[in-house]
Amino acid sequence: MTKIIVAALYHFTKFADHKSLQAPLQAVCKSNGVKGSLLLAFEGINGTIAGSRTGIDNVLSAIRALPGCADFEHKESFASEMPFNRMKVKLKKEIVTMGQPNVDPTANVGNYVDAADWNDLITRDDVVVIDTRNDYEVAIGTFDGAIDPKTKSFGEFPAWWEENKQRFHNKKVAMFCTGGIRCEKSTNYLLGEGVEDVYHLKGGILKYLEEVPQEDSTWDGECFVFDSRVSVKHGLEEGKYDLCHACRMPLAPEDFARPEFEKGVSCHQCIDTTSEERKTRFRERQKQVELAKTRGKHHIG
Repeated sequence: MTKIIVAALYHFTKFADHKSLQAPLQAVCKSNGVKGSLLLAFEGINGTIAGSRTGIDNVLSAIRALPGCADFEHKESFASEMPFNRMKVKLKKEIVTMGQPNVDPTANVGNYVDAADWNDLITRDDVVVIDTRNDYEVAIGTFDGAIDPKTKSFGEFPAWWEENKQRFHNKKVAMFCTGGIRCEKSTNYLLGEGVEDVYHLKGGILKYLEEVPQEDSTWDGECFVFDSRVSVKHGLEEGKYDLCHACRMPLAPEDFARPEFEKGVSCHQCIDTTSEERKTRFRERQKQVELAKTRGKHHIG
C-alpha cells in the first residue's frame, strides 16, 4: 500500500509581498494533488501538507523558490490515508499567533539543541523545561518533568511568563513544541525579556520521536498533530487518539465508551458547554457525513 507523505514545515523570513504568493502556491498544490494548509504572513510561511512523494517534492521545490526560503527545513511522517480533505493557502498576520509585535525570530532565537542531546540538557539540575503548547496537547503527552503553563492558546504564553518568571530565577530555560515554530518565537521573547540562557529542541517533538529510540526516551505519551491522524508516537507511527468532532479535542479509545460521547455531537469535555440547539445542528451535520460516506464521498464542512 502506498503511504501518504505528510510534510510539516515553517520558515521565518520577511516577505516583501506575501499576498502575491498565495495564488501561485495554491495552484502548485492543486496541480500536484497535495492537500493540507499553508499560512503566509509578512514574517514567513507555516503549514502541514500531504500527498504523494512526487507531489510533495514538487510543492517543496516551489516553496524553496520563494524569497528567503532556499534553505528552509521540513519534517516528514506518513499516513495510511489522506489526512486532509482540501488544500488551503491562507493569509495571516502571523504564521503562529503570539501577539507580540516586537518578537522577531529572524533577529535572534535561543540555542538549538539536537534531539540526541536533549535528554542530557533537560535532566540537569540547573535547567527548567517548559512545554509551550496548548493544554489539550500537553494532556496526551509531554517530557518527564516538563512544566505545563496550562495555556489555551500560544498568545497566552507571555502573560504566563510574566506571572511565573520569578520561579525560574538563575535557571537555564529549555523549551519545546511540536515542530519548533512556537519555540522560535518564545525563545526570542525570553531573550527580549533579559533571560540569558535559553534553549529549544531543534525540530521539536516530531524530530525527537523520529530519532530517539523509545528505550532511551524521556517522552511520556503521544504527540498531538493538527491533522486527521490526531496523534503520533515513537517512530512517528500513527497514535491511538481520535477527535471529538464537536469540540475538536483529542479522545482516547476508552473515551468513546463514556455516556457523554455521541459521535459528531458531544464528548465528556464539551457536553455541558454546547446548547441543545447546537447539538441538533451537530447531529444533522453528522447525518450528512454518514450519508456522504455511504456514497463514497468526503463531507467537507
